[in-house]
Amino acid sequence: MKKLIFIYNADSGFFNSLKDTVQKTVAPKSYDCKLCQVTFGAFSMKDDWREFINQLSIKVEFLHKDEFIKKYGKTKHNFPNAFIEENKKLTLFISSQEINSTKDIAGLKALVEKKIKNIK
Repeated sequence: MKKLIFIYNADSGFFNSLKDTVQKTVAPKSYDCKLCQVTFGAFSMKDDWREFINQLSIKVEFLHKDEFIKKYGKTKHNFPNAFIEENKKLTLFISSQEINSTKDIAGLKALVEKKIKNIK
């Protein structure tokens, strides 16, 4: 069974989330996680992104980079990104450059829809 895994360029935990929220609000241009900026409000995932993810025909998981590294080990790829996992093998699905080039949820949705068509 295939799974789509999005990885934030942020670490997990309450204090990291608080720091990220402040930085996104006070100095958004200096914030390093475009995936977080586009898909999250101050405290939770944006509803339209959640609805989009829930309608996909593939299981989706979200991990912070520390959670990803703990579960899968280090990667040569920059964060944020997304992988397809199948039979415990990871394949890069969306690169950090692609995610960072999106301007908003509509752009990210279009990118995911375009790429998901190529999953067999």
